[in-house]
Amino acid sequence: MVEQDYYDLLGVPRGADDATIKAAYRKLAKECHPDRHNGCSQQTERFKAVSEAYDVLKDPQKRAAYDRFGKAAFQNGHGGDPFAEGGFNGFSDIFSTIFGEFMDPRGARQNAARGADLRYDLELTLEEAFTGVEKMVTIEANARCEVCDGRGCNSLDRCTSTCKMCGGAGKVRAQQGFFVVERGCPTCRGAGEVINDPCPNCAGEGRALNQRTLLVKIPAGVDEGTRIRVSGEGEAGVRGAASGDLYLFVHMKRHPIYAREGTTLIAECPVSFTTAALGGSISLPGVDGEKVEMKIPAGVQSGEQLRHRGSGMSVLNGRGRGDLVARILVETPTRLSKEQKMLLEQFRATETGDECPNAKSFFARARDFLGG
Repeated sequence: MVEQDYYDLLGVPRGADDATIKAAYRKLAKECHPDRHNGCSQQTERFKAVSEAYDVLKDPQKRAAYDRFGKAAFQNGHGGDPFAEGGFNGFSDIFSTIFGEFMDPRGARQNAARGADLRYDLELTLEEAFTGVEKMVTIEANARCEVCDGRGCNSLDRCTSTCKMCGGAGKVRAQQGFFVVERGCPTCRGAGEVINDPCPNCAGEGRALNQRTLLVKIPAGVDEGTRIRVSGEGEAGVRGAASGDLYLFVHMKRHPIYAREGTTLIAECPVSFTTAALGGSISLPGVDGEKVEMKIPAGVQSGEQLRHRGSGMSVLNGRGRGDLVARILVETPTRLSKEQKMLLEQFRATETGDECPNAKSFFARARDFLGG
């Protein structure tokens, strides 16, 4: 299967700036979000692919690695995830190859047997993101073998011997043209030892496929694309080696009233033309459960924004809240009674044109343009 280029996935050129990449991602994420397609598996996979591409291209270091090495920069042969913080597994292999003789071989063996990082896509409501929440997530991955307690041996006695393939180094070398490439040993998986009496449950790996449920705390203020690292909850390592990490990627469910831009909540608020002309007030349900009363000034125009400070979203890892914005949409009535029509006719008869200065100015310019 041919893997699609990250730039092609987002529909941006390779030299695109950060703003272009972000705009392309936001557009595609809204277009193929699973909520808009009733959980369609094809759109869900497309959404994941787009999110993966954006996660790499928005990070300068990851993007530089991808531009140079492609997806190989994030692969270490053990299912490593490209989203691990603080280092690319692919880069670790590259530097190990170049500087392998200066590295601690024990550390190299431990890294080779380390479990893979895992990704979990978590959907939240706006209210959950505002308050923060604890979520139960179910993970199915290789976990420490319960039969042998991760040793990989069928007995309690020492049941390992030095790997003959690598001589206990955990690494093997291969000639490729002018270069000597060093990789983890395929026989012992980088451990330097092989199991003589392997556990029947895990075949000597010290780990077996298992399903487990975790209670994860989600902080207040998370947004679409927020990544949460749960250290050590990824795939178990080979025969007691370090486990990988679990990465939760937050996806926001669509809210019936509010759109979100960072910590600002925006509501489209239709008001009658009489309220727009005379003034009034509106009441909005706050994300914290409290009502937010907003005064509408007389003469407000369609498209104007009224701001209520401190009634928006929580600030991630900070204090305070953003703002709530009501975007006014003046609605023209379509169902009028005879009495209402009569009253409006009487009002129109009293109009001088000064009531709507923008309209007066526009049609004056139009007349001048037509030479009239």
